[in-house]
Amino acid sequence: MNLYNLIIQDKEEIALNDVFLDAHHKELITQLIKENAYALELQEYGLPVNNKILLQGSSGCGKTMTAKAVAHELGKSIIILNLSNIVSSRIGETSQNIKMIFDKATRERSVLFLDELDQIGKARGSDDKDVGEMRRLVNTLIQLIDYYPENALLICATNHPEIIDTALLRRFQLKINYQMPSEEFLDSFYNQLLSKFPDDLKNIDRKYNISFAEAKDYAFTVVKGNLIKKLEAKNINQLQ
Repeated sequence: MNLYNLIIQDKEEIALNDVFLDAHHKELITQLIKENAYALELQEYGLPVNNKILLQGSSGCGKTMTAKAVAHELGKSIIILNLSNIVSSRIGETSQNIKMIFDKATRERSVLFLDELDQIGKARGSDDKDVGEMRRLVNTLIQLIDYYPENALLICATNHPEIIDTALLRRFQLKINYQMPSEEFLDSFYNQLLSKFPDDLKNIDRKYNISFAEAKDYAFTVVKGNLIKKLEAKNINQLQ
């Protein structure tokens, strides 16, 4: 398989201020960005730079957007790889593909974002279908992370950290937990999301106990429906 067919082509640029984060998460991400921006100066004092990050928790709560924002703030390109798309029936081929992508990120000093880490990072021996080849795949990933250079940044994401091999989890210097937003936080998100629309479009019934991604899709669907009704009514009035 061609290497570039494995990489998700996503050119969307997202600033950190565009990511809806609570104060604690924003502080952690800001620190991460500054550490990598001042990596050489920190290393002169023998201080390690956090460059292996795990974003874990609920789906649709901003993990991918966070990775894009980090790359944008650092002025780096981002290589996005969904690990559920790379697993081949030929495990050796999967290992080779992952190694090639790590090598590409290292050469280009890009931000490498591995989504759905649990797809290949499951605890060795925890699955009845587990085979030696899969265990070797996890070992390959551990080795690639161990030798990942400090001048590159690796961000991984998972919705299921509980099934990931503990040896793999230990490789990450920073783990950030993403949870479903509270009603109060979702209200702030809705307010920001709907602020650009006129009052007759932005006054919608709000859904809660959902992720940011679900809230955005829901809100825009309702707004579009209301706008279409408004346009249809206008067209009818013009014909009368």
